[in-house]
Amino acid sequence: MKKIKPIFFYLSGIAATIIILYFVASINPDFSSTPNMKAPPGDISGQPIPQDKIHQGLKNPIAQKPSKSNVLPSIMQHMNQLKKAVEKNPRDTAKLKEYADFLLSAQMSDRALYYYKEILKINPRRIDILSSVVFIYFSQNKLDNAEKYLNKILSVDKNNVDALYNLGAVSANKGNRIKAKEYWQKIITNFPKSPLAQKAKESMSQL
Repeated sequence: MKKIKPIFFYLSGIAATIIILYFVASINPDFSSTPNMKAPPGDISGQPIPQDKIHQGLKNPIAQKPSKSNVLPSIMQHMNQLKKAVEKNPRDTAKLKEYADFLLSAQMSDRALYYYKEILKINPRRIDILSSVVFIYFSQNKLDNAEKYLNKILSVDKNNVDALYNLGAVSANKGNRIKAKEYWQKIITNFPKSPLAQKAKESMSQL
């Protein structure tokens, strides 16, 4: 069986990163093992790197972490400006998010995670931020942590179909097919008109 892959969408603007993620309906309970992760670090989807300002500034965005030697000066300048703005007002959640999104786009996931969590300290009910944290943990193959934050989303919005679907995907990747079916069946039963209802059916058929 094929591994699960995330489908992610890039947002407009300099902080071009995913906020809501889905997982395609191809399941492999052994996904958590490193040999099955064929995509190179920084691009877990295996898709081409987007042609935005951040990624254009990198000479080899997959192989290298951003640094002064491989990032355009204008990008480094913008990053430093965002950092200073956050340091000046660490409770400005708009700036915190902008900086975290920028860091995530620049493949600095751990640093981005820190600032997303700073936002959650101020407002733990931010579903958009919780979703970004889920994406980072899933991309790092930390499925328990991804599951934890998906449940936080449901504690804020019990009818969040995205979180339900992704919990099913995480459960399937952890090898718990029964639990995965339970999440997906809930979507099919309670949200039959949701775009993810069909994906849930397809996922269940491949378990």
